[in-house]
Amino acid sequence: MRYLYLLVFLFTLNLNAQVVEDDFEGSGSISSWYGDNCNMNTNYSNPYQQGINTSNTVLEYHDVGGQYANVQFDTTTNFDLTTKNSFSLKIYVPSNGLTGNQTNQISLKLQDKSIEFPWMTQSEIIKPILLNEWQTVTFDFENDFYQNLDPNSLPPIDRTDFSRVIIQVNDENNNDHVLAYLDDVLYFDSVDNSPIYDNLVWSDEFEGSGNIDAAKWFQQTQLIAGDSWANGEEQHYTNSVDNSFLDNGSLKIMAKGESFTDQGHTKQYTSARLNSKFSFQYGRVEVRAKLPSIAGTWPAIWLLGKNVNEDGGYWDNEGFGSTSWPLCGEIDIMEPNVAKTQILATWHWDNGNGYEYNSNSVARTNTDTSQNWHIYALEWSENNMKIYMDDVLINQMDTVNPFNQEFYILLNVAMGGSLGGDIQPGFVQDEMEIDYVRVYQESSLSITDIETDNLKFFPNPVKSNLYIETNQLVNSKTKVLVSDISGRIIFEKQYVIDNQNLMYDTSSLKAGVYFISLSFDSGRKTTLKFIKE
Repeated sequence: MRYLYLLVFLFTLNLNAQVVEDDFEGSGSISSWYGDNCNMNTNYSNPYQQGINTSNTVLEYHDVGGQYANVQFDTTTNFDLTTKNSFSLKIYVPSNGLTGNQTNQISLKLQDKSIEFPWMTQSEIIKPILLNEWQTVTFDFENDFYQNLDPNSLPPIDRTDFSRVIIQVNDENNNDHVLAYLDDVLYFDSVDNSPIYDNLVWSDEFEGSGNIDAAKWFQQTQLIAGDSWANGEEQHYTNSVDNSFLDNGSLKIMAKGESFTDQGHTKQYTSARLNSKFSFQYGRVEVRAKLPSIAGTWPAIWLLGKNVNEDGGYWDNEGFGSTSWPLCGEIDIMEPNVAKTQILATWHWDNGNGYEYNSNSVARTNTDTSQNWHIYALEWSENNMKIYMDDVLINQMDTVNPFNQEFYILLNVAMGGSLGGDIQPGFVQDEMEIDYVRVYQESSLSITDIETDNLKFFPNPVKSNLYIETNQLVNSKTKVLVSDISGRIIFEKQYVIDNQNLMYDTSSLKAGVYFISLSFDSGRKTTLKFIKE
């Protein structure tokens, strides 16, 4: 890599910064690997030289029934997460090396080895994994969802006491067996290359009163399981204005205690289930809502794959229903637990290896969620998915199949069932009130758009030289940073430049997607995505 037009070189990466890495080929910096309740071999011939990992040697991780099995290593210098915030590794778990029914996951825990009970103040990130293939997993202690064992501990990015790394495949507190292979363990600094969702592509502000906008919403009423809905629910969904309507600038989905006969079946409760007539792939969904509070109500803000073959659903009626649940995928942005003391954020899916789910929750009071407005949001990119409540991250996971296709939005209030629980005797009515639903996606900048912002960026895709022209590059200090799609910084320098042109030679890069970030001494920052052919 090289730059032209550079006059004064200011600084490069600090080569004396803490290096923590191991490729298990004999050149790594980690010498303290230890198997705890786990058999371990750091010089094992790679049994699956395929996909993203064709190296010769890997670490064999073999949990043969240890209740707290893991592998770990210590460092002589504590981690400074303000300098480097992330760890990554490759992992392969063969399905024939598992027993029991644990969730397929990997966790990375940071601990302070100097205290008597190092786990007491640990911080942990858990990521789902796939079976029978090599994959890279990244643990970002600045941006990922983490769990502190001690709730009084500071966020990990604010701590400097960590000196031990624990890697654990699947869960603990069990005697199941796990065979796994690890490779290319790395401690590095990542940058947040999350898309900027600044383009509002679809919304409903629910202005006015009366009927909902039939151009945007479909009222789903057909029973999907013969005589009922799923999960033991006890309601009929209707297209009546009594169950879904606009009132004083918001949408009301009203569950009512009333006898209602439809499709040859009589039920004692009615409600509404809305399907968006808009589907999309990737972006930010934002819903501002108040939830029902009475026992037995089960509100949900969620998404289903557009291809779900659910008879009576809008997209099935339109001819897109080709795939059963959970192969279609489901994203639950908001569901309360039965006691209404937690808000759940959950994914359900099957990518060919059987049903899987990933769920986490945040504690909330019933009074708070029913009397106060809260914003429930999903940010969904080709790399990961994150669910928030009022900008607080509740849960996240990597974007795996089938979450790489178009989904649509559902809003409903069910009655009873596995998450509604026992319905309050004498139930009359309760509602979910929604102020708005908005879907944002990333703006697609053309060369014209970039020129308007006083910056030209070409060609893209690029084979060799990438050119950047901007009037910001006039006698200014400019920090240039290049990162790959995982957020790993692969190049970083700062220069004083007296010319408006910058050329970056990409010839040493492998084909793929990269980001180049420019930080000017004026305070302006720009991040550009480019594709290396």
